[in-house]
Amino acid sequence: MKRDHGGNLDAAIRHYGGAREGWIDLSTGINRQPYPVPAISPEAWAALPTACATARLIEAARTAYRTQGAVLPLAGAQAAIQSIPLLSKPGRAKIVSPTYNEHEAALRALGWQVEAVATAEETAGADLAVVVNPNNPDGRYHTPQSLLALLPRVGRLVVDESFADPYPELSLAPEAGRAGLVVLRSFGKFYGLAGMRLGFALGCEADIAALSQLAGPWPVCGPALEIGATALADTAWAQASTARLMSEINRMDALAPWRAVGGGCLFRLYETPDSAAAQAKLAEHHIWSRIFPYSGTWIRLGMPGTEAEWARLATALAA
Repeated sequence: MKRDHGGNLDAAIRHYGGAREGWIDLSTGINRQPYPVPAISPEAWAALPTACATARLIEAARTAYRTQGAVLPLAGAQAAIQSIPLLSKPGRAKIVSPTYNEHEAALRALGWQVEAVATAEETAGADLAVVVNPNNPDGRYHTPQSLLALLPRVGRLVVDESFADPYPELSLAPEAGRAGLVVLRSFGKFYGLAGMRLGFALGCEADIAALSQLAGPWPVCGPALEIGATALADTAWAQASTARLMSEINRMDALAPWRAVGGGCLFRLYETPDSAAAQAKLAEHHIWSRIFPYSGTWIRLGMPGTEAEWARLATALAA
């Protein structure tokens, strides 16, 4: 299947011109006020990643995500998405859709039969079920209790929590030690450091051990180990960032000339008469947005990061 993503700012620049530093990329849902990168030790750059540094990051992740399950740091949640289909022989997968399309792409590439379903309840009977919670792009969410009820009805349940940092009450991470449950977490989105390529798979010992074998000995670079451990332990920053992002939801919806149909505090989803035309109009102001191949009306906007970006977006939306 064709892969389709936000973050393709190079394509926007080729079409609409301008220098990269003059664009505001709101196509990804990545926090545009990133975690301040701390000083990185020379050893993190010069030496192979150490078991000690990895263990420190794992402990920070276990505390931050409130999990007693096994934890595997990886080069983004994407690395887990590509490996999970290898945990068992190919069978029938069901994905609550529409959603992040890499789940389907990875499964199909490894021989799985994939069915898109509209609700989590419809995943019953699947050898592997995928639920993104909260969902990208529409922000739909499922309670932990409703997802746990699926466990005995599917072979393996994968819950992608890439956008769950501001919503700890939704997370299944505390249940990640249960057999048949794999929880994915992304570091780069909430912490605004997507270029680090850091994410986590949480699960039972057997599944995480198998994923670790597939990932190889050094799946995360030394600088990412250090930054991730420091950031995940900084609860004050996480709380302040969550409060700020939550407070900006109404501000964004008030600016947009379209009806809000979903999203969360890292991105908002709107219904437009013509999403391609809306994207093009914003692009004329060098603001990049996200539209979807399965909808001619949906447009998604991440949150601006500075007052200057908010002002530029307001001007573009009012034009």
